[in-house]
Amino acid sequence: MKSIKETIAKVLFTAAAGISILAVALICIFLFASGLPAIGEIGVLDFLGGTTWRPAADQYGILPMIIGSVYATIGALIIGIPIGLFAAVYLSRFASPRVKRILTPGVELLAGIPSVIYGFFGLVVLVPLIREVFNVQGMSLLAASIILGIMILPTIITVARNAIDAVPDSYYEGALALGADHERSVFRVLVPAATSGIMAGVVLGVGRAIGETMAVVMIAGNQAVIPDSILDGVRTLTTNIVLEMGYAADLHREALIATAVVLFVFVLIINIVFAVLNGRSKR
Repeated sequence: MKSIKETIAKVLFTAAAGISILAVALICIFLFASGLPAIGEIGVLDFLGGTTWRPAADQYGILPMIIGSVYATIGALIIGIPIGLFAAVYLSRFASPRVKRILTPGVELLAGIPSVIYGFFGLVVLVPLIREVFNVQGMSLLAASIILGIMILPTIITVARNAIDAVPDSYYEGALALGADHERSVFRVLVPAATSGIMAGVVLGVGRAIGETMAVVMIAGNQAVIPDSILDGVRTLTTNIVLEMGYAADLHREALIATAVVLFVFVLIINIVFAVLNGRSKR
């Protein structure tokens, strides 16, 4: 009976893993089969390096959207990584049990808030604030970066905290035995030992930031131009797709799918780079 149960469990787990791999494979096949012909028709250089997106004139240059996505993601990481890392360290090694009981549900609540609520908050609070302080339109790269930085916080905090908690207590005790104080033991021993898990949280945060759509649509300005400053409006790859897919047809629709291909490859490259960096840090 035990052998039968183990066999059934093995089959179920194998099937679940196979379905996951199959789903990813089908998505890849659909994207590349539908998007690569459009890239070939438009031209790789014209598509990736073009600065004009004008479907009515058959001009499909997505360089402004690529740069907008990169800038928004970098801005989100500049905001999210330091705050998320310090919050994770505080919750793991400095906060009292009472504070943890209050803050932990708050972090989990941040993760569960729909993206449209973040976008609405940015539209009602953040955009008017930027407009008043800097005397600009408000819907800008800065607003998108701040909102995305807030949105990736729960991912970075949760993963980084779990990574720090997973470090054996002997590391901390050994540091104390060698004469280090509490702060030095945490930041010089525990945090470096948890680098692999912290990097995993950063990777997940990057994926969340670069793939976010609804909140960015509401506050980024959606201008298909290369921004000159953080106060200019931008359009990301995801917003470009969602804004025009509803009415696109023929080459226009295929160009939007090709944009999704670029986004997919972009995320894949980021994951590979982080994996390589993570492997070097382990060595």
